[in-house]
Amino acid sequence: MTSSSAASRKALSKIATNRLQKELVEWQVNPPVGFKHKVTDNLQRWIIEVNGAPGTLYANETYQLQVDFPEHYPMEAPQVIFLPPAPLHPHIYSNGHICLDILYDSWSPAMTVSSVCISILSMLSSSTVKQRPADNDRYVKNCRNGRSPKETRWWFHDDKV
Repeated sequence: MTSSSAASRKALSKIATNRLQKELVEWQVNPPVGFKHKVTDNLQRWIIEVNGAPGTLYANETYQLQVDFPEHYPMEAPQVIFLPPAPLHPHIYSNGHICLDILYDSWSPAMTVSSVCISILSMLSSSTVKQRPADNDRYVKNCRNGRSPKETRWWFHDDKV
């Protein structure tokens, strides 16, 4: 759900609410290294600050993730995007959409916000170049009018970065 569709989101189920409250408490007790949850009163949308890992191309850089939770979380994956400016990375589009299989086809209800964040930081940390995906302009143009990255049929073919 992009910002434009946020108002049309369905409320969280009781299961989703309980799970997110549990994850939030765990985050406060044991936050993943390199991340900071920006506290708001909206359990359905989290803003998370990401700090690039030392010794990587993204060291000393800070970005923000927006995590929108669907009604049936954790049975359904959250939507995770980078807020502008998105990092330059071969799997991150300039509109903030992230091509990472665990956010789509490989999602499991056993995953948590923390595990997703760690996977994103690992993806950033393993990159050897700072560049946009080859199809960035075409993809971003096709996503105008607030299309969610969850509506994209991703092709996961490159696990090198």
